[in-house]
Amino acid sequence: MQEQKLRIALLAGGTSGEREVSLSGAAGVEKALLEKNFEVVRFDPATDLGRLYDEKDNIDFAFILLHGQNGEDGTVQGYLELLNIPYQGAGVLGSAIAMDKDLAKNLYMQADLPVARWEVVTPRKVPSGKQLAEQLGLPLVVKPVHEGSSLGLTIARTEDELVAGIETALTHGRTVMVEQYIEGRELTVGVIGNDEPDALPLIEIVPGKEFEFFDYNAKYLPGASEEICPAPVSEEVSRKAQEYAIEAHKVLRLKGYSRTDMLMDGQENLYLLETNTIPGMTETSLLPQAAAAYGLDFPSLLARLIELGLEKG
Repeated sequence: MQEQKLRIALLAGGTSGEREVSLSGAAGVEKALLEKNFEVVRFDPATDLGRLYDEKDNIDFAFILLHGQNGEDGTVQGYLELLNIPYQGAGVLGSAIAMDKDLAKNLYMQADLPVARWEVVTPRKVPSGKQLAEQLGLPLVVKPVHEGSSLGLTIARTEDELVAGIETALTHGRTVMVEQYIEGRELTVGVIGNDEPDALPLIEIVPGKEFEFFDYNAKYLPGASEEICPAPVSEEVSRKAQEYAIEAHKVLRLKGYSRTDMLMDGQENLYLLETNTIPGMTETSLLPQAAAAYGLDFPSLLARLIELGLEKG
C-alpha cells in the first residue's frame, strides 16, 4: 500500500520589504520538496489568507518561506496555530522575540552572551548625535529594530551621518537601534534541532570591495559577496561560536532551526548581532550551504525541518 503524501502549504511572498527575496526562493524550495515526495500547494499571505483558511482541513503542514515583518515575527505563526496547521521553525513567542533586536540583545546579555553596546531611539526619545557619539563612540551602526536583510541599516562615521541614519531607519519603524561598530570579520552559525540542537559549520561572509558591509545588495546580488564554508578560523573560535549560536537558539525560545550572525574582532572576540528564525532558503543561501557541509543536501534539509516541525508540539 502506497504511503500517502504529506500536503505542504508553501507560504511565500507576503507584505514585508523582503517579499522578493521570499518569492525568489520559493521555486527552489518547491522543487526540493517535490523531490522528497511531498505534495506542494503555494499560498501568498498577501492575498491568500482566506484561501488558506478554506483549505486548512486538507493541509498537513505549512512551510513558511517568509522574511521580515508579517512572516518572521510570529504573526503568520499565530494564524497557523489558530488553524491547527503545524509548521517549521520557531513558534509565536520565539519568532516575536528574535524579531525584536533590542529584546533579543537583552536576553543575550542575561545569558552572558557577548554583544556590542547599544542604545534605542524612538520618535519620542531622540538623543542628539553628539550625545550618542560621546556615549558609544563613532563609528556607529544604525538599524531598525524590527527589520531584516539589512533594510534601513547605515554606518555613521560622523554626527551628521548619525542623525541622517536615524531618520532613514525611522522610515522602517518606530524603534531604532544605535550600536557600537565592531571592526572585524562577519561569521554566521546555523543551528538545527528542537530541545537538543546541533550547530552547523561556520560560514565567513566577505562582502565585495564595493560594499562597506553586508547590506541588502551584498546579500542578494549574485557574486556580490564571498561565502567561505567552513570559515577559516581556529578550532577555539569555531567551538565558541557554535556554543554561542546554540545558547542563542535556546535563550530566544526557538525551535527547528536558526542562524545567528556574529562579528569577530582582531583579538578573536565574538559579538552576537542577531538571530534569524527563517533564514534564506535557496540552495546557495547561508544555512543550506552549512547544512550541506554538515551532510544534509537541500531536499534532505527541508525534510528534516518538516520532521522537526511535526515533533515540536
